[in-house]
Amino acid sequence: MEKRPTAIPIVSAFLFAAAAAAAVAGCSLLFPGTLLDRLWELNKPGEEFFRALGRIAGVPLMILGAAMLAAGLGLLRGRNWAWWFAVVLFAIHIPLDVVASVVTGDWLRSARGVLIPAVGLYALTRRIVRRYFAHERQ
Repeated sequence: MEKRPTAIPIVSAFLFAAAAAAAVAGCSLLFPGTLLDRLWELNKPGEEFFRALGRIAGVPLMILGAAMLAAGLGLLRGRNWAWWFAVVLFAIHIPLDVVASVVTGDWLRSARGVLIPAVGLYALTRRIVRRYFAHERQ
């Protein structure tokens, strides 16, 4: 049995954290007026954007959170689909944060938003990791 590369649990942990954040944000949009609303103080521009879309914006966030949770678990289990999902997710996330930095002018937050998925994308596309996911695990 091939040893799992160290990058996999690290990337999975980031996916789990992002899944939790998406789920909390989704719940706070679907059920406003709870203690979860206080967490929006960490991201006022995000709150303005999502609140402008209405309560229904919580649904895609919940779906995204579930998908990231599944991808994190899939990576840990050596599933090829999870590798592809994470690569595409990170690849999409990077240009979106570049655009967000231009729109909001919040270069520091956007730099972090580019750096983390860029590191995840780099980790997932290293040869040892690609080789690990070349064959589906049973």
